[in-house]
Amino acid sequence: MLREINRGRVERFFLFYFAGQIYLYFYFKLPDMKTKIVATLGPASDQEEVLVQMIEAGVDVCRLNFSHGSHAYHESVMETVRRCSGLTAHPVAILADLQGPKIRLGDFESDSYQLEAGDKMVFSSKPCLGTNEKVYISYPSFAKDVKEGETVLVDDGKLAFRVLSTNNTDEVVMEAVNGGILYPRKGVNLPDTLISLPSLTEKDLKDLDFILEKEVHWIALSFVRRADDIHALRALIDAHPAKNKPMIIAKIEKPQAVKNIEAIIAATDGIMVARGDLGVEIPMQKVPMIQKKIIRLCQKAGKPVIVATQMMEAMIENIRPTRAEVSDVANSVLDGADALMLSGETSVGKYPVQTIRIMESIISQIELDETVFYQQKNYDLKPGPRFATDAVLQNAVGLAQTADAKAIVVVTHSGYSAFRLASHRPKAGLYVFTHDPHLIHSLNLLWGVQTSWDEGTGDAESLMRRVNTSLLDKNLIAEGQFIVNVLSTPAWKTGTSNTVRLGRVGELRGDRR
Repeated sequence: MLREINRGRVERFFLFYFAGQIYLYFYFKLPDMKTKIVATLGPASDQEEVLVQMIEAGVDVCRLNFSHGSHAYHESVMETVRRCSGLTAHPVAILADLQGPKIRLGDFESDSYQLEAGDKMVFSSKPCLGTNEKVYISYPSFAKDVKEGETVLVDDGKLAFRVLSTNNTDEVVMEAVNGGILYPRKGVNLPDTLISLPSLTEKDLKDLDFILEKEVHWIALSFVRRADDIHALRALIDAHPAKNKPMIIAKIEKPQAVKNIEAIIAATDGIMVARGDLGVEIPMQKVPMIQKKIIRLCQKAGKPVIVATQMMEAMIENIRPTRAEVSDVANSVLDGADALMLSGETSVGKYPVQTIRIMESIISQIELDETVFYQQKNYDLKPGPRFATDAVLQNAVGLAQTADAKAIVVVTHSGYSAFRLASHRPKAGLYVFTHDPHLIHSLNLLWGVQTSWDEGTGDAESLMRRVNTSLLDKNLIAEGQFIVNVLSTPAWKTGTSNTVRLGRVGELRGDRR
């Protein structure tokens, strides 16, 4: 009798144990989510054992912040990312983020200075050690560009100053609008000033040359103000002898960028809504609607969009995010962002792996909601060189929705079809095949896209046979399910997705060996 009781306890123990293991598996090893995760790497996450766990938990893109770290450090981290990508068999993209014309205060004689409202202080563009009367600002034409009455914000807006006067050469007299502690080397924002600084500084040009030698997948340009900023960067990239050219992400963090957003989207390959500086430069209550507007415009243009800054800031120090942060992540997914970006949470935070796991769990829960999908119901085709391809891709998404297809399968040479299909936010799995290893990693930023290699040769029938068989072998599609194949006919012709086929797996010719 006692033996039977003990056996029952053991059986219950193992029942609960395995049930717990199954729960943990599905909690931490979720199916591939549509919305991607960008993780900034730093001291907390640049080691192989940590990064492997982060990638397995859901990281799709690794961001390297060139505001910090030497070239030797970044080269080492890039090697680690590529090694971990191979170990996990997950094509992780590398995003190099240029510092841009970031304006900062200089060093002080003291650790900090206490200011009261009404205190006056001189901001000088001549290098000096800061005192409670004069500080250095790293903006050579500051005195020429600011005007009396304009507002200057320091330390993410914690301290506000009003311009009283300028000598139009190198010194500006400021008045503190509010009290607070002024620290050295803090960032400065000029929401009212038309800044004359170039979009690429001398440091950026040196970093850019290094980055292009390393053939990263994406470059983020900071403090974009107009489309010409993108054109200037692209000209430098195109002129470089690197075989694999990175695509460009325009960071939207200036009011001028918001004003010129449609031209910027047209010029760039992708957008980042950098809500930190943006929320300082413009009234913070406007940022949520600007975020939604930019996402809609990017979807319409077929360009990926990243939502960034303070997504799960509490997890820099804590094991859990705040409820407000959970809602922020959820709403960004519902808005239709391609990717969500983590900064300090993964670069210097205490819990980088747990942060990814929790973000992935939020994404997976929200993506159960049908409103996440098919967000371009009113998409209008426009005449142009890509009209035929756009029409085929739009109809491929419509067929997938009507037939409740399991997959949309496309072979691409340039990546254009993947960009456009992802912008429609289909519920079907979006499987993209390409012969370009660099593109395999680059496309992993796009919403819903899962990339694989294929030689991309042969007639359309043999090509369809190979890619569909590959998906069958990986159990990504199954017999009897509807799938949509998007093809170029002839198969070798680039940029002409002109054929769409709908059929059940096992019925379409080419689904079996």
